[in-house]
Amino acid sequence: MNSFLRSKTWRWMYRNLFSSTLNTSLTFIAVIFLAYYIPALLQWGIFDATISGDDASVCRQINENGDLVDGPGACWTFIKVRMPQFLFGLWYTSNSDEIWRPVLAFLLLAGLFGFLGSGRVDHRLRWKIAIASLIGYPLIAFALLHGSWLGLPVATTSDWGGLTLTLVLSVIGIIVALPIGIVLALARNSTLPVFKTIAVIWIELFRGTPLITILFIASVLLPLFFAEGVDLDKVLRAMVAITIFQSAYTAEAIRGGLAAIPKGQFEAAEALGLGYWRKMIFIVLPQSLKISIPAIVNSFIELYKDTSLVLIIGLLDLLNTVSISARSPEWKGYDAEGFIFAAAVYFIFCYGMSRYSQKLEQRFDTNLAGRRAQQE
Repeated sequence: MNSFLRSKTWRWMYRNLFSSTLNTSLTFIAVIFLAYYIPALLQWGIFDATISGDDASVCRQINENGDLVDGPGACWTFIKVRMPQFLFGLWYTSNSDEIWRPVLAFLLLAGLFGFLGSGRVDHRLRWKIAIASLIGYPLIAFALLHGSWLGLPVATTSDWGGLTLTLVLSVIGIIVALPIGIVLALARNSTLPVFKTIAVIWIELFRGTPLITILFIASVLLPLFFAEGVDLDKVLRAMVAITIFQSAYTAEAIRGGLAAIPKGQFEAAEALGLGYWRKMIFIVLPQSLKISIPAIVNSFIELYKDTSLVLIIGLLDLLNTVSISARSPEWKGYDAEGFIFAAAVYFIFCYGMSRYSQKLEQRFDTNLAGRRAQQE
């Protein structure tokens, strides 16, 4: 018992769960709540659940009145049968031989993040690959998903859906909005009135406008600026709207990092004879981006979740694909299973981005060793 009280586990429990009367009360309330609901949830989601079969009939049963009713447990058969549609959209579900294309695009993206996140890679090589990926990966992903450049069966952007569309919109929005946000943040801090005014108008206008409004404007008004007969597809319109919206939030996050840089850093760079761009690229921006990592990643997570708003312009991302599938005559009534699946997918990606940002913070934290020494 004494060893447990001296352990790190007990110290963590005491600090987070029992440090005050209020915390202790909330802990006991949470335990009672979980003890009441978790057994029923496990009974519904696991013990009485159905995952076998290929249609909804396995999830229904005949009651004592002879009526066909839903079974007592969850119908995970719905998720199993509709999984390809949830992940890749209707076109790839109908053309199952082409599913390898979005799968390969996902694997390349995961491998790229894994490679860039590896601490064993030289930082100069990492930056070169990261910059090349900003241009190269979107082109490779488009070539795989669309197919026309590679002589494959064509899947137009209007055919994309499910998790594929969610990742395409969020990844492109993140990749393109980051450099635009950096430029806007530098322009807002500029002493030149023209650049500062443009940046302030851009940031305040789009940061103060809901994304759903920008999507609607991109869908209805953007085609009016092009010649008659030029038809911009819906996915491109959504990318433009999401990129504009995200760039404003990214710019503000980076501007906060710039404001946190001590004035002495600027003066030291100027004393070394560095010009504006060399001072920003080698001295100021690296520190600003390091400080801004939590805010930037938080805005990226928000963007990933906000892609569900593309339903307003007729696109079906993961959440909307699940919602429409759950309203089909065959699977009507199994909304809970579909939304639980969608929530799990969103959580996995959002938690992954959060953990990745924490690792970046630790890697770039120059004061980490000093804090660890103080704690010890």
